[in-house]
Amino acid sequence: MLNPNSAIERVKNHLAYKLGQTVIEHRHNGGGYIALFKKLYKIKKQHKKEQKIYQQIIQVFPQLKYPSLETCSDYNEALRCKFHLSYMIGEVLIKAYQNWYKGGGFKLKNNIKKANKEFQIFREILKEFKELNGETLKAIQDNKQLFLKEFPRIKNILKTHQDYQPILDNIFHNFNYFIKNFDLIEEWLLSDDFKEKYKKENHPYPSLLDPKKLNDENEKINYHNIPAELAWKMNLPLPPNYEFVGFFLHTSGEKAMERFLKEVGVVLIGAFGYEDGKRYISIFNFLISEACACNDLKFAIGILDVNCQKYDKFCFLLQNKPVLILLRDPIDSLKSFINVRHQKNGFNEILKIDINNTDFDKINDRIVYVHESNGCFNPDTNQKFPSLESIKALSDTNHWMLMYNIRRNKTIEFFRFNKIIYIDMMDIVGDKTLFTLEKLSKILNFSSPDKNNKIFYQQLYSPLTVLLPCIIKVNNKVKIFVSNRFSVKNIQIMENCIDITDKFKEIFHENLIIFCSKDHFDSLINNQTLYNVVLEYINKFLISLKKRINVEKNKEVKVDDVLDYFKKNISVAKSYKDILDEELVYIKQHRPDIVASWKYYQEFERMCKELDENNQNPS
Repeated sequence: MLNPNSAIERVKNHLAYKLGQTVIEHRHNGGGYIALFKKLYKIKKQHKKEQKIYQQIIQVFPQLKYPSLETCSDYNEALRCKFHLSYMIGEVLIKAYQNWYKGGGFKLKNNIKKANKEFQIFREILKEFKELNGETLKAIQDNKQLFLKEFPRIKNILKTHQDYQPILDNIFHNFNYFIKNFDLIEEWLLSDDFKEKYKKENHPYPSLLDPKKLNDENEKINYHNIPAELAWKMNLPLPPNYEFVGFFLHTSGEKAMERFLKEVGVVLIGAFGYEDGKRYISIFNFLISEACACNDLKFAIGILDVNCQKYDKFCFLLQNKPVLILLRDPIDSLKSFINVRHQKNGFNEILKIDINNTDFDKINDRIVYVHESNGCFNPDTNQKFPSLESIKALSDTNHWMLMYNIRRNKTIEFFRFNKIIYIDMMDIVGDKTLFTLEKLSKILNFSSPDKNNKIFYQQLYSPLTVLLPCIIKVNNKVKIFVSNRFSVKNIQIMENCIDITDKFKEIFHENLIIFCSKDHFDSLINNQTLYNVVLEYINKFLISLKKRINVEKNKEVKVDDVLDYFKKNISVAKSYKDILDEELVYIKQHRPDIVASWKYYQEFERMCKELDENNQNPS
């Protein structure tokens, strides 16, 4: 009885296979042609009967319908059966029968001879390349005549690169595209450029198409007419419409760096997502979009974490562009990691406050600390204080959050042939920011910073930036915005807004700004009573806001707290040191001056050394 879950059994039950097998058996056993035709007729008649019964059964019992061949565990092996001589002769017989009245019978003998020759070719290729997958076999089956026509040239490419497995894998995984665009791909794979750029370097992800031609819109095949998903499968480098790659891990000043780059006309193209190819596809689509054609802007690709499938492939498919790596004293960074705050209703959410709500303490008590004691990021947390215990969790070398704030070494290794620029976070703090950006502008091809732009002197992440902006709804006609002048959040500022900050006496920070549309302000001043109510309300709100900011600042974990924790938890300190030793290899090698400048890391190293000596020489 036929096993419906076996693709091999089902393919061998195809009419073509049964007919061909009968012809081969007859050839071995001997007998006349009349006897053979009788056997073939009976097989065809019985097969048709079985098919009819099957259709009747699944009409009554649809749950008995066979699963698709592709879902069977032996699908790849089953596809090989379609290249058996039995199957190929059977296909010839079926075609001859279908074209019998057009002279199909007269061509039968020659077509069987042709099938025998084709079988020899397929047997050779299947024997030599046992790794051919189902997708490749199906592509050959679907383009059989084209494959046979170009077989000598295809064989030449496969032989030429038989010692370079990555390109063979690429060809076999994209065989349908390979066959249909053979001339173009052949020219590229046999070129000196391919040999030098990919094969000689043993590049793990060689491109199936010539990257130079892809960037030319006049070429038949270019970046603009290839789907991003297919580009990822074929290992095409990302379109080169960007100046550099920014490798900015979390709690290393990445938000400030992104904002500063924006101020000098550089848009950081960031992408998140763990799934295979998701980041590449997102960035690819942006790079070929009209948004990326803006002549007034420069673009850079931002890597903000290393937590994704095939991360090595993603890095290798970036063009050979400069890489800007932002560093920070890892102990200072750990302190900031523990102190990361969001507002309870979501970091980027803008709070809307009704003027009738006067519970200011409750309104402003909305900061939570999103890295919990298990070291994990939880945007829905209710944690009201930073947790030093998260240090213990993060000392586990397998903790996934390390891929967001520490894991750099592998990435630097992937980019070892690129021009790498290391900068320390302290180089983008205060007065140093302008000098750093000026220097980078000459290396990375972006505009010089405006010395009069106050944002370059600001602290861009603080409780103030978490709690603001907010919108105070006075009535259906009037809305007032309270914001930080340099908010990292997106806020839609209405046209014709006016700054009314000087109307309020409780302004406690130079970056506080209060504004509304001119129409809304006119409505207020035409109603003096309401105007006074608004002034009083917002002043009280500001008093409460200042109080809340001081409360949150007092909650902050200090670097000394982190070092004290390590002193009291020796095994945790040792584990964390092992992680840092592994992750700082390249940085110590290429920028020992930056490592030497890390005050708290140096203190941590001395502490670990002392703890180790004390353990070896107990009193």
